Amino acid sequence: MNYHDIITIEPGKRSGKPCILGMRITVYDILEYLAGGMTEAEILEDFSELTSADIKACLAFAADSEKKLFVASL
Repeated sequence: MNYHDIITIEPGKRSGKPCILGMRITVYDILEYLAGGMTEAEILEDFSELTSADIKACLAFAADSEKKLFVASL
């Protein structure tokens, strides 16, 4: 999934954390809800402005961020 059209980073919004376009909901917020056991349907019910694509974009963003992590060996 191409999350670049959904996830934005703006210096003046939520301290520059990655957010869903046009909202103040961060990628972290969505990931925390999912990690806490909420289903996609429950999140969408609680936040009517979100879409399924928004949640998938958060997951894709997180996966891409994790892929970029590495451990430097000394």
